[in-house]
Amino acid sequence: MECDGSVQVISKELIKPSSSTPHHLRNIKLSLLDQLSPPIYIPFIFFYEADELRGLTSSTDRSQLCRNLKQSLSNTLTLFYPIAGKIDLEKFTVYCDDTGIEFIEARSNAHLHDVIQELELDRLQKYLPVGVLEGIHIGEAGTLLMVQINFFECGGVAIGVCMSHLVADGSSLFDFMNAWAATCRGETPKSVPEFGVMARYFPARDLSDLNISPSILMGDDKLVTKRFVFDKEKLAALKQAATGSDFVKDPTRVEAVSAFILKYFIENNFLDAKKTLFAAHMVNIRPRASTSFENAFGMGCFYGAVELGQHGYSLPVPKLHELASNVRRAIRTIDDEYIRETEREDRYLSDLGKLFMLQEGEADAFVFSSLCRYPMYEVEFGWGKPARVWTTPLLMKHLVILMSTRDGDGIEAWINLLPDQAQSLEHQIKLIGTATNYPRIKILRSSI
Repeated sequence: MECDGSVQVISKELIKPSSSTPHHLRNIKLSLLDQLSPPIYIPFIFFYEADELRGLTSSTDRSQLCRNLKQSLSNTLTLFYPIAGKIDLEKFTVYCDDTGIEFIEARSNAHLHDVIQELELDRLQKYLPVGVLEGIHIGEAGTLLMVQINFFECGGVAIGVCMSHLVADGSSLFDFMNAWAATCRGETPKSVPEFGVMARYFPARDLSDLNISPSILMGDDKLVTKRFVFDKEKLAALKQAATGSDFVKDPTRVEAVSAFILKYFIENNFLDAKKTLFAAHMVNIRPRASTSFENAFGMGCFYGAVELGQHGYSLPVPKLHELASNVRRAIRTIDDEYIRETEREDRYLSDLGKLFMLQEGEADAFVFSSLCRYPMYEVEFGWGKPARVWTTPLLMKHLVILMSTRDGDGIEAWINLLPDQAQSLEHQIKLIGTATNYPRIKILRSSI
């Protein structure tokens, strides 16, 4: 058979929790943060090489691996029981009725090594069980969690996972994946998730009278997602170049990369010169709050935003250290005091409402989401750690997802942009570290 990279679905079934959810746990309240999540699935694909799997070449080997994954998944769902339920948006509740999650087994005639080396983002979708933008609000497309196990000709495996953003964020998704992997290895998960915690502090409410809609962040089909890698050397050069203010004496890797991307788009006039630009970072509030949110499952992030002003063609472009300072300010806005003010006075909802209102005509927001500290490469089912962990395109305008490389030394930036912008950005990244004084490197303009 010709190796065209096609994927064939072999089977589909619902995996239910191995024990029924007790009646007193059947209803879990959604939080305000869940309500404000964009209407998408969070997609991730975990690639495992054949060497670690000792070559799953026979149908018997594959069947046994699938049985182990299904049984451990069923056992894990007893701890993460709301994932196997249904959402009732009218009551802002997850009804934990043990419906189950969809489990798909598929075959690919490609070789995993070729897939992870060539990385064609538009083709990654086939390793996922569902399109990330398909109707998840009321479950038309499938269950709150969907899993697809892809077996490659070489014996490698890819596990594609899609989890509703209405019940989880990146932190919760990786907590679930690590718990599932531990169970598959015959071990006890390190922590037990707590449900409904966020709803106690940030209860859901009727937002129909407010001008807040996560769908305002969605882009259009002209956008493409490209992956750009900042290795250890480039990160060191960027950090040095981003150092230059009393506020940012030692910029983090995330601050430096975020500032670099903002500078690129501003200097190339890729942003609307008539609109005020905001830089926004998704900030995990769990480690920043005095309230115990450590094991809270669900959406646990605030947008930390800072106004950068209008950047017309005639205005000077901010220096890298100035943008790094603004990025730090946006992130550090979300501290314990801010979180407590949100609990008491809805401060976050008020700030978010103003930002969304401005975005309808007066402003644009560049949104960053950093997953660099999340244990995605710790998801080990008993056959070694992932060779790669990748997401897939999310067509949200001005979205940047930052992830650590497998060795932990670099950062991958998954950026939504127009096709003609990608080549000049890639060229600019190559220039990092090639000049003595990086800030003086002239940024090449795109043709648009």
